[in-house]
Amino acid sequence: MKPCSLLLIGLFIPGFLTLSATDVLSQDAPPQFTNIAQKAGIDFVNVSGGKTEKRYLFEAKGAGLSFFDYDNDGWMDLLFVQGSTMERFLEDDNPHSALYRNNKDGTFTDVTGEAGLVHGGWGMGVTSGDYNNDGFVDLYVTQLEANVLYKNNGDGTFTDVTNQAGVGGSSWSSSAAFGDYDADGYLDLYVCNYIALDPRNPPQPGSAPFCNYRGKLGICGPLGLTGAANVLYHNDGDGTFSDVTLVSGTREPVPYFSLGAVWSDIDNDHDLDLLVGNDSTPNFLFVNQGNGKFEEKGFLSGLAASGDGGFQASMGIDIADYNNDGLMDVFFTHFANDYSTLYRNRGNLLFEDVTNETQFLQAEWLLVSWGTRLVDLNHDGWKDIFHTNGHVYPFLLTIGWAEQYPQTSSLYLNRKDGTFDNATPKAGRDIQEPTVSRGAAFADFDNDGDIDIAITNLNDRPQLLKNEGVAGKHWIMFRTRGRVSNRDGLGARITINTGGLEQLWEIKRTVGIYSSSDPRAHFGLDNATQVDSVEIRWPAGKVQRYENVPADLHYVLDEEEGLRKEF
Repeated sequence: MKPCSLLLIGLFIPGFLTLSATDVLSQDAPPQFTNIAQKAGIDFVNVSGGKTEKRYLFEAKGAGLSFFDYDNDGWMDLLFVQGSTMERFLEDDNPHSALYRNNKDGTFTDVTGEAGLVHGGWGMGVTSGDYNNDGFVDLYVTQLEANVLYKNNGDGTFTDVTNQAGVGGSSWSSSAAFGDYDADGYLDLYVCNYIALDPRNPPQPGSAPFCNYRGKLGICGPLGLTGAANVLYHNDGDGTFSDVTLVSGTREPVPYFSLGAVWSDIDNDHDLDLLVGNDSTPNFLFVNQGNGKFEEKGFLSGLAASGDGGFQASMGIDIADYNNDGLMDVFFTHFANDYSTLYRNRGNLLFEDVTNETQFLQAEWLLVSWGTRLVDLNHDGWKDIFHTNGHVYPFLLTIGWAEQYPQTSSLYLNRKDGTFDNATPKAGRDIQEPTVSRGAAFADFDNDGDIDIAITNLNDRPQLLKNEGVAGKHWIMFRTRGRVSNRDGLGARITINTGGLEQLWEIKRTVGIYSSSDPRAHFGLDNATQVDSVEIRWPAGKVQRYENVPADLHYVLDEEEGLRKEF
């Protein structure tokens, strides 16, 4: 959450608040999104402090969600992380998260009770991954106090194995991410911790100079408070994890306010690096040295700060190749009176802030932005940008400032020339509904080939934005199944070539903030009805290649058995 002092920057560039005609017109027709949450039977309501008053920072931060296939039927299910209220938290009477099973017909059924996911707590985020390689996806839920690891039993139920695994912790955790950094076939776990405070006795509004926003009495923090140290857990392969933060070199020189983390082979050397987004403080880039150790290169890479040297809010992160040059680029979402930042990978571990060139900077200035992803939403072969928005101060409902509490989500379509069109006003009425949004998860939940979006809304019902697609455009998707590599295939890289256009997808679950998404690789193919070539490089080193693969189908890529059609 960015401090209010950034307003001074905005005063020097008033033109950024005016949208031009090119911001709302795209070269290609934008996809249309329809909110089907109510029709789908999703009646979850997020609880996070009072709806019209936020006294403490954790009441305003909200929560995330996860798309994952818990029952292995090929259809993405949904878990919504639940928060709490101060009264219930102090009484240890917190509500619990909610699991919805995908019924394969556009509807979902609440199966939380029968699944055993009834551990109450002030939840923040969730990541998913098959940490024990038994073929069933497990869950790790971050909370205001101790976190929870749920082992998937393979029969529709989960067991809390936190103590046995040794990954509970005691800090205020935000996001977490699974990734096999040493390529031993087991998923390791990185946990972001936000602020070191006693949540049962938090600082009160007005109690210190940092407890205001633009002169208005408000929530305390994060500046003025103390950051909490993050943790890297190594998977020992026997159901337990070891804290290797110090020996791995991922111990922060100073604990900052971490909100998001993404594993990615950001330097193309075939092992996973770790990018950590820190609120109002420098971001960390831990570069994997290939020997179990990391070197921090945030400043050297250009990712620690914006192009003008400012430390930004770093609410959400994604890493993907937006310009199809084979290099992994980075996108961060930020706080109001600032801009979300797109970094182009120039190679040799150097990144350039190219936000000013993208033509979406103007629309960002008053937004508080959270969950995000770089993903091809209109199937033209180029990754677009989506992110959720919503402020943290309910007093904006009545004060009459230009900043608004509920805000519209943002959709930017890739123009294929390094610039983006603001397509939100053209993508359907439901995507334009102002909401106080936080986490976002992305999935082809109905298996029709395009990417849909689920969004958590603070003190409100979620949205399930069904992508209605773009006529005449083709697609292809791949689910990875590791054998020597981790079972999820996290960290595998898939490259496709269609008519000379090469696209790259890296398998991961955790993107944005607090949330995890459908791990299947998704490619838009524009007018092509087949893929000329497909190559997958597995974390364990094996490379497989296939030619002339028909479009508009879901496939499985198996590390031993190869390519097969799923449906």
